[in-house]
Amino acid sequence: MENLNLFDSVEPEPGSLDDPEARIQTLVDQLNAWSYQYYVLDEPMVPDSEYDRCYRELEALESQYPNLVRRDSPTQRVGDKPLEGFEQIVHRAAMLSLSNAFDEAEVRAFDRRVHDLAEIPDHQTVAYAIDPKFDGLAISILYRAGQFVQAVTRGDGTTGEDVTANVRTIRNVPMRLSGSEFPDELEIRGEILIYKADFQAMNQRQAEHGLKVFANPRNAAAGTIRQLDPRVAASRPLRFFCYGAVLDRDQQGRLQSHSKTLDWLQNLGLPISQHRQTVQGVDGLLSYYNTMVGQRISLPFEIDGVVYKVDDYRIQGQLGFVAKAPRFAIAHKFPPDEVLSRLLDIEIQVGRTGALTPVAKLEPVKVGGVVVSSATLHNVDEIRRKDLQIGDQVLVRRAGDVIPEVLPFPGNQRLHHRPFSMPAHCPVCGSTVSREEDEAIHRCTGGLVCKAQLVGALIHFAHRKAMDIEGLGNKLVETVVEVGLVKTPADLYRLRLPDWSALERMGEKSANNLLSSLNKSKSTTFGRFLFSLGIRHVGEATARDLATHFGTIDALMNASVDALLDVQDVGPVVAQSIHEFFREASNRAVVTELLGLGIHWPDPAKTTVLDQTHPFYGKTFVLTGTLKQYGRDDAAALILARGGKVSGSVSKKTDFVLAGESAGSKLEKAQALGVAVLTESEFNQLL
Repeated sequence: MENLNLFDSVEPEPGSLDDPEARIQTLVDQLNAWSYQYYVLDEPMVPDSEYDRCYRELEALESQYPNLVRRDSPTQRVGDKPLEGFEQIVHRAAMLSLSNAFDEAEVRAFDRRVHDLAEIPDHQTVAYAIDPKFDGLAISILYRAGQFVQAVTRGDGTTGEDVTANVRTIRNVPMRLSGSEFPDELEIRGEILIYKADFQAMNQRQAEHGLKVFANPRNAAAGTIRQLDPRVAASRPLRFFCYGAVLDRDQQGRLQSHSKTLDWLQNLGLPISQHRQTVQGVDGLLSYYNTMVGQRISLPFEIDGVVYKVDDYRIQGQLGFVAKAPRFAIAHKFPPDEVLSRLLDIEIQVGRTGALTPVAKLEPVKVGGVVVSSATLHNVDEIRRKDLQIGDQVLVRRAGDVIPEVLPFPGNQRLHHRPFSMPAHCPVCGSTVSREEDEAIHRCTGGLVCKAQLVGALIHFAHRKAMDIEGLGNKLVETVVEVGLVKTPADLYRLRLPDWSALERMGEKSANNLLSSLNKSKSTTFGRFLFSLGIRHVGEATARDLATHFGTIDALMNASVDALLDVQDVGPVVAQSIHEFFREASNRAVVTELLGLGIHWPDPAKTTVLDQTHPFYGKTFVLTGTLKQYGRDDAAALILARGGKVSGSVSKKTDFVLAGESAGSKLEKAQALGVAVLTESEFNQLL
């Protein structure tokens, strides 16, 4: 059969439902093409949810127009033609499929039909046997005199493929049944699958050897069973679960119920799911379903729903069958966790740290019970790896509660598409976008002017280790940004008493206190000011080193990357980050504004010449633990004033570690390296 991709054609054209015969023809052709790809070639072209949607539309049309039902309609048969290359075997009892339920109302309708057709009183609940609906390959296995003799795939439900040699290699399929309580011939039904962890490991091995990588565990299991060489099947981690048996009336009369049959089969040594249960009534069905929805992601194997069967064989007999499915059973399918959509656009989202994240804008689809219209694409490398372009048909996957993932769709046809490229300038503030070497993220360099980064930048600017603006808390920062009073840190110093006192929960006294704190903060140190700017990779220690090395802000702003590399502990990444920050004209403008508004620090040329004979001069300190007499900043200032340096981490270059109470890993590392450790008393003596 031709490899068809007619997805676009199944969307109803305006007025198409005025011609139901043509619509039925379109749906039948498309569903048959998809079934061929899925069951015969093991190359699914659409997610299950899309097949189910079209199948349900076809069912509805055929119900409305029964005279238009076609003989080749997928509703009139269970599967598709078996793969050529294996002997064809006619099933002694047809391998029927199940009707589907997709919501609570349909499950309750199923229970209602069971009551009505079997004439069961409303007050009497029905016992149901429940199993997970494995997402694998259905199989029929025949035992004679307790010995494994044959395995046949479902095929079209009437005729399947003899895959005995391959199934014989599955380790949990018994070659001989246990005990002696079995008939001369026993035909069992079950599912062949691959566990999630085994699937990942197998795909990794396939990729390492340049072999085919499978789309999902179900596809891998089906493809393996249809290999003509049994050695291939023997090398792959197939497993089997039995979920029933073909029984005659006498056997059903003796066993009485499906649940007792599974107990019997388990005693014969056949693998039965440990997640099976027997429940009472429709509320029991829904409770089990909800439990399995929660457990689904943690199960070792893939399931796409649960199967409900009337447990009592006597009631099953009363209910009977329709053309393709039993009336006594139904599959309650999970909300789809993989749905077909279209990538309408890719927008850029700027985070508080300046990171630019591409976000997919999608045709809204319901995935896992949630409507999804956008999803993160992480970074430009991820987009290229997945070969996604605007206008593509894509798969949207959502398992459990995880963030939706956008994946390429194998059947995509690029008729109207547009490649994506990361913008050169920030979409929020227009600043240059940069990307550090060996980093996947692009970032906006306008840290002081970008509105997307403004709240985070102001909170950092006001921090006690930066400009130390007491009273300017996180909520107040968010408020002044939200109402538009502050667009850069410089604006903080332009606001007057009426501006602050007019804010919600900000009285005149609080406003006066804040103005006083802002005014006090103008007198600072060069190192604190540099730290307050929030330059990426520049912490307190690096800011102090930069201040000491360059002495003036002009010298630092105009420094080349090579000049920055001369500073102690400044490497290529940090140097490039500092250089790009000051190369951005908007950042330089804000620095100039801040200085013009009165921020200042002592002129290094007018400071007292340090005593080079002092024990602290030229020595590197690390502070750890809680000091009784000093705050960390106070102790650091005393060290710096005497020509010492303060570092954040212990290394062989560290001269002293000042250890207070509850000192932790830094003290341990200092002791291991033989670095001198000072108590607070010893520190005071040296001071």
